[in-house]
Amino acid sequence: MAPRLESKVYERTRFKTLKEYWLLKSEPYVWSIDQQKKAGFKGATWDGVRNYQAANNLKKMKINDLCFFYHSNEGKEIVGIVRVIKEAFLDKTDKKKRFVAVQVRFEKKFKSPVSLENIKKTKQISHLPLIKQSRLSVMPIDFKSWKMICKMGKI
Repeated sequence: MAPRLESKVYERTRFKTLKEYWLLKSEPYVWSIDQQKKAGFKGATWDGVRNYQAANNLKKMKINDLCFFYHSNEGKEIVGIVRVIKEAFLDKTDKKKRFVAVQVRFEKKFKSPVSLENIKKTKQISHLPLIKQSRLSVMPIDFKSWKMICKMGKI
């Protein structure tokens, strides 16, 4: 008899095949979705994260995981999607060598950005860390919420 898988978490750690979903925040005057797109196929390093919880989330990211690109402060909206193309490595901007970065590549821009206000108004996704932990810059997104936000963004 084949062993029964207890959960998707177990399956991911055993087989490393399930894609995970994330949200990355950036202030658009520092790094915008348009700059990310211009970075091209090689993508860009997502660095400068100095919060331990956010850094731990970066460490959990695997190649081909997808991330919402969120413009924080100015706009406060999800504007597109990027793909993880290189897993966690030492962040060159961290002089103390405690934090990591990942490499991400532009995938899609939303036809209709999804505002924080609309996310708060949508009961099915009101549980997201984007609302509960508003200062967290890297956070997981569950698959149902991912699909709903993609639909809201018209992609």
